[in-house]
This record gives sequence, structure tokens and C-alpha cells, in this order.
Amino acid sequence: MRVVHETDSEERTVASDVELADSLLKKGVGLMFRRSIGDDYALVFPFSRAKRRGLHMLCVPFDIDALWLVDGRVEAVERLPAWTGHGRARADLIVELPAGAAEGIEVGDRVRVEAGSTIK
Repeated sequence: MRVVHETDSEERTVASDVELADSLLKKGVGLMFRRSIGDDYALVFPFSRAKRRGLHMLCVPFDIDALWLVDGRVEAVERLPAWTGHGRARADLIVELPAGAAEGIEVGDRVRVEAGSTIK
């Protein structure tokens, strides 16, 4: 899998080391208790429908960038600080990335998760 940011003029791969949080346990734990993530990493949280969804940084010792998407369109982009960060926005898909990886991604942009690389 990979996460791709689409603009009018180009596509940019934001992450190619993608992990899918596709169970209640994986969604609940998220990035908790990890020491770090790679520069090319993304944790993707799919949901069956769009509604307000929250993220927290409890037991996450590094900053991240988070994207909240509805039907592939970015609803919110936030940098969440280690340990104390939290965010909430409407989404049917959330993408967590290393801090700085979402640079240039703005509300209204298109982001997609596509098959192609190894799925974890």
C-alpha cells in the first residue's frame, strides 16, 4: 500500500510503508508504546462511515501529522505533539504520518491509499 497526495499538476507518494489499523484493537492502540516510526511510514484507520473522530497521543513519545479524510478529500490536517496532543475532525479514513510528512497537504486536497506495496 501507499499513501498518495494528489494535486492538479502531480502526485506525491507520502508513505509507502503502510500499516492498516483494521481491527478494534489496532484502532485502539494505534501508535501507543512505539519508540519511533520510519520517515516513509503511515498508519491508516479505515471506518465504515464518516463522523467526528478523535485521536490522542497518550503513550506516543514523538510528534505526528494526522489527516482526516472523507471520500478521499482532506477535512483536517494537524500536527499532534508527543504525549499530550489530541485532535478531532470528521472522517471515514484517518492517516497518521511522521511529523513533517504532511507538509504541503491542505484541507480540500485529495489523498488516497492504494494497493501496491506490502501491506502489514
